[in-house]
Amino acid sequence: MRRGRSRTVGAATSNLAAGGAARTARDIACSSSGTPSPLSAEIVGHGRGRKIRVFKYKNKTRSRKTRGHRQDETTLRITKIEG
Repeated sequence: MRRGRSRTVGAATSNLAAGGAARTARDIACSSSGTPSPLSAEIVGHGRGRKIRVFKYKNKTRSRKTRGHRQDETTLRITKIEG
């Protein structure tokens, strides 16, 4: 997946306020040379990811169980790719 400046991406939840700035601790973006490089981003908002359905079924006993899960996530707008 290709990411560039001013693109929005979903990331694991963060406790920083919306509108603030964030910098990645790990090198996750790829520069034009193909090597990982750190990036700076602006926090757009907090939300929930898409719903995942978990369905458990045991045959011969008519046992069925459905659960749902939504992961918290933070939306980031990439402002600068360093390197």
